Amino acid sequence: MTEMSDIAVREFRQILIWPLQLMPLQAGCGLLNHWDYLDRDPNRTWVELDDEFPEHPENFQERHYREFAAFLPHVQRFLYGERASRTGRTTYGESPIRIFRRSDVKKARLRFHGQAEATDVDVVHTDLYFFFDVDVAILVVEIAARDIPLSRAQDIIYRFGRAYPAGWSESGEAVNCPESVKWLGADGAVLAVSDYQARTKYLTSVCKDQASAIAYHWEYLLAPMTLNQRVQMAPVRYRQLEFHRMPTMAWLAVDDPRALTRADFMRLAFATAPGAATETPYAAGFLADFEQRYCYDRFYDPLRSDGWTNTRVLCGGQSFVAIGPAQHALFTDPERGFLSQFRHQYFLLGLIAHFHRAAILMLSDRLVATVSRLDIDNNASVSQFRHDIRQTLETFLRFTHRYYFSEISDQLPMRDLFRMWVGHLGTDRLFAELRDELGDMSSYLETDLLRRQAKTILTLTITTLLSLVGTVTTGFLGMNLFAHADMSTLERTLIFFAVLIPTTLLLFYTVMVSRRFAEFLDALADEGASWSERLRAFGMIWRGGRR
Repeated sequence: MTEMSDIAVREFRQILIWPLQLMPLQAGCGLLNHWDYLDRDPNRTWVELDDEFPEHPENFQERHYREFAAFLPHVQRFLYGERASRTGRTTYGESPIRIFRRSDVKKARLRFHGQAEATDVDVVHTDLYFFFDVDVAILVVEIAARDIPLSRAQDIIYRFGRAYPAGWSESGEAVNCPESVKWLGADGAVLAVSDYQARTKYLTSVCKDQASAIAYHWEYLLAPMTLNQRVQMAPVRYRQLEFHRMPTMAWLAVDDPRALTRADFMRLAFATAPGAATETPYAAGFLADFEQRYCYDRFYDPLRSDGWTNTRVLCGGQSFVAIGPAQHALFTDPERGFLSQFRHQYFLLGLIAHFHRAAILMLSDRLVATVSRLDIDNNASVSQFRHDIRQTLETFLRFTHRYYFSEISDQLPMRDLFRMWVGHLGTDRLFAELRDELGDMSSYLETDLLRRQAKTILTLTITTLLSLVGTVTTGFLGMNLFAHADMSTLERTLIFFAVLIPTTLLLFYTVMVSRRFAEFLDALADEGASWSERLRAFGMIWRGGRR
């Protein structure tokens, strides 16, 4: 059997970015926004973070300045808002992003199948991102480790971010998941343990609710919010938007990045399980264009040896991995090096890319649900459908103008990597599909509005025609040409019907020939028509039959 790479990873970071769909708040729940529920939680599990801009500039950290300066102004306003808005000098206002953090989970103990010892990693941050006017939340978990084998780092990247098992082996082991994950507090106490092996729980959820359950340790982390299919009531509920693998970002500092084989880089780029150093995870033909499609080698040149900081960035959409030399401060400095960029600029790059995709999927799901509820034979259902579609259109319009942008930075690495990331995620294609679907719905609503307006006009026309009978009849009796007032009641009644009946018959006949009469009027108004053609059109009024 071919051996795995024995490369040591001196420093390791992983950031999970897990988008979730928030269910609409129920009327009467007393909450204006989803994050208000966390603010009112008596346990204060989650605490809202202030922005990174302190009142006193001397306390402002340079890494946050570098982060801010990396983005274009419209992205800066999205991420940070405008402090000037507090004094009324601008109209943009505060950032539409609200960030909450929980600080009770300090470590994670990861145990993998076939490994005798568990791996303890530090939990650096556990954050929850909310976005104004978009029913999406993003859970962000950052972990760190030191001096672990490359195979262990690959295992963590591959298995740690699993919401639920994809299946089980014959022996009952959860496929592609850790054997167990334990959240540990500051005192080392176990706060929650995964339940990937609880096969019955996951099967029951899919069988009864047609929705996947998630592992207990992830449910614990998201509390007090509740999974949508849970029986217990909670005002803020969530459900998954994509499949069981959470998008991941990883940063690895090794002694020499050039020691990694092509197969090692492939496993990192695609976040696959560890394997032999010389055996690629997929077929050779499938990986023929690997370097062109998935590697960003602006700073990677294995032939240079003049102090060059070989840094290779891999991007596969669901995964983003950076590998560099552990002995170079340019790569490992947490304030000014690539590690700082990874945790700040590139993290926000990934957050924006996955938020765009999640918001589009959420709106698409809402559109499908709206169409599914439509019953064209039920007036109340049709009215609710029109309301829901207009609401979705308004939300999409606000999302497009407030959140969606294709360019986020003029710094070439960030611009190139964002395009690569979005391209692998297929966000532009999803956006175009959603825009077309909403355009079709908008056209349908406009057509339906015109149809209802035409129906209303027809009703008014019929009412006007019928009222014309009474108008002519009563008008004739009210004329002063004849002394009808001096006649007897019987005579006036006979005169009334003598006028009513011919007028009604004439009116009905006029309606019957109205289309032919309209054609005569068109011919009469046509300056290019001869008088013979006009007379022929006039004669057609009095001819029966269909043309």
